Amino acid sequence: DGPPRNAAVVNVTANTELTAWLEESLALFNDEQIETADGKTVFVQLTPMESGQAVVDMSEMQELPALWLPDSPVWTNVLAERGLNNFQGDCVSTAQSPLVIGMWRPVAEALGWPGRSLGWLDVGSLAADPSAWEYYSGGQFGPTLRIGHTHPGLSDSGASTLLAVVQAAQSQVDPVSASDIEQPIVQASVSAFESAVSWFGADTDTLGRTMSERGASYLGAAVMYESTVVRYGQSGADGLDIIPVYPFEGTFMATFPACINSAADAETQEAATLFRDFLLSVESQQRAMNQGLRPVSNQVIISAPLDAARGVDLSQPEVIFGQPSAQTIYAVQDLWQAARKDVNLVMLLDVSGSMEGSKIRGMREAAVQFVEQMGDKDYLTIIGFSDEPYLYMDRKMVADGRAEMISTINAMQAGGGTALYDAIGAGAYMINEATSSSAANAMVLLTDGLDTNSIRFTFNDDLIDVATANDTSVFTIAYGDDADSNILRDLATRANGNFYQGDEANIAAIYQDLSTAFGGSLGIGR
Repeated sequence: DGPPRNAAVVNVTANTELTAWLEESLALFNDEQIETADGKTVFVQLTPMESGQAVVDMSEMQELPALWLPDSPVWTNVLAERGLNNFQGDCVSTAQSPLVIGMWRPVAEALGWPGRSLGWLDVGSLAADPSAWEYYSGGQFGPTLRIGHTHPGLSDSGASTLLAVVQAAQSQVDPVSASDIEQPIVQASVSAFESAVSWFGADTDTLGRTMSERGASYLGAAVMYESTVVRYGQSGADGLDIIPVYPFEGTFMATFPACINSAADAETQEAATLFRDFLLSVESQQRAMNQGLRPVSNQVIISAPLDAARGVDLSQPEVIFGQPSAQTIYAVQDLWQAARKDVNLVMLLDVSGSMEGSKIRGMREAAVQFVEQMGDKDYLTIIGFSDEPYLYMDRKMVADGRAEMISTINAMQAGGGTALYDAIGAGAYMINEATSSSAANAMVLLTDGLDTNSIRFTFNDDLIDVATANDTSVFTIAYGDDADSNILRDLATRANGNFYQGDEANIAAIYQDLSTAFGGSLGIGR
């Protein structure tokens, strides 16, 4: 329902980790019809958004929200670096959650937990040494340790992951500086950690849910908030649970400050304050705890779900790192782009006759946006398929061919049948010709229909084996209702990728999500 007539509307932008709590809270708040001193009913509207993306979006907004709840106050400084200091003066913490390494219990136990403390550099060392991983894991969780964290340009938890590795490498509790990030030992430690990252999530909620659904073979560990582990840790695949590992070197604590827009009019600031006070009430803090967040009110008796049954240790973290500067947040973006594993990507695009018209226009626009956001050192091969697969662009480094890649995609025209399975085989062949341990292999497949023209391949285990050779992840998009979603979902699941159900309305968002997953230039990392 929309706001009542003559209401004092409070637009709230908040970190996605708070979504469940805030949605429940604002519904109750709006039902109470709380009024300002002038008798206007306060009505709250929520936009969930990661902190890095919020900085970018607010830099371009005509009207800023009345209340912003990022993960940490540092993001108000990052926004101020862009000329908007509206949220620096009046911030109050509403909840807390430490950044942890969410790990499947059997994986953690294989590494000696809980008797042995684990840390950021332990994970990086295991990631960089498959033989050590084999020794500790017994080979039961795959040949390598697969890790996930959120995109550092979009999300505080992603940027904080990198900074935590930097802090650990420097054996430092006080905030690291931009110059610290340039140290060789720091860059080596971050590179080792990032070598195992197989997926960058858009937010911690998506990361936790996906890890829980897909199991240990998809992600053995992922960096997220304690509250995310609490929400998803008990419903894991194969009946296993995810526990929070508190790195012994230390970690960051999200404080989720509610910051009032100092440039808003007096009535709006008053209304925003009323909602913030509501969030700090004992009842609302209890609801925050029910969502796995640590309450800031000392009147709340902490109990389930923040309990030992879920692996929660309220005495942790023993060491909390100091908050970084805005300059350090930006510096770590450059470090990440240099340290993350490059991608060797094959883009498979359906250009059959059924793609004609608005479908292929939407596909071209989304694919071009994706290429624009790829890393300079990534490699791209473009294969279009209709009656047969056709190599539109042989493997080329993006920095050397971005403009040509975009022109190639924009020139694609629809016509003919659908050699879907042969296109998958052709993509796998191109990856096999140029596979390297220094790059992550992936295929992104978009199709709007069924296979009608393949000669060499059919959909069976042989095709799956071909597609997943060289540790290739396959991401599939069913573009419209005529594609075989079951086959595409099966392929993506067995190839450690993701399946997307797409249409002309959401195809751009799908490619944006893929750009996030591959570590494209997004958010403040542009």
